[in-house]
Amino acid sequence: MTATAVEYGHVTRVPVHFDDLDALGVLHNARYAVLIERAMTNWWAERGVSFAGGRPTTADAFNVVREYAITFHVPVRGTGDIAVHFWLDKLGSSSAAYGFRFTSLDGETVFAEGRRVNIRLDPATMRPAAWTDEGRELASSLLRG
Repeated sequence: MTATAVEYGHVTRVPVHFDDLDALGVLHNARYAVLIERAMTNWWAERGVSFAGGRPTTADAFNVVREYAITFHVPVRGTGDIAVHFWLDKLGSSSAAYGFRFTSLDGETVFAEGRRVNIRLDPATMRPAAWTDEGRELASSLLRG
């Protein structure tokens, strides 16, 4: 499954490793947050928004998670690749409201879906700050609808 397989947002493959599993042999609930974080971080890093040497490469990389919610539908059993589809529902002046879902590679099975809101911060004040024009332009490709 590739990014071109969806009408909005981005889809990427993520591996589920043995140490991601719980005692029942299914993907541990806490690992979903890590997997969506990695998928989103990789997408932004491929576009130059990341950290290097412990410092943000752009002002837009300095953001935090304000809200995270997830609903689990079907357990991911065992190791192997699954798909993560994420998109932006809304891009505010300093916020970015993402939707996401974890699916089988063919997209037929939805394992979980949720919402995550990031807030861009001013590193000096640690208060919300507006996204840059460059960041808004990059983010626009993730907007749903």
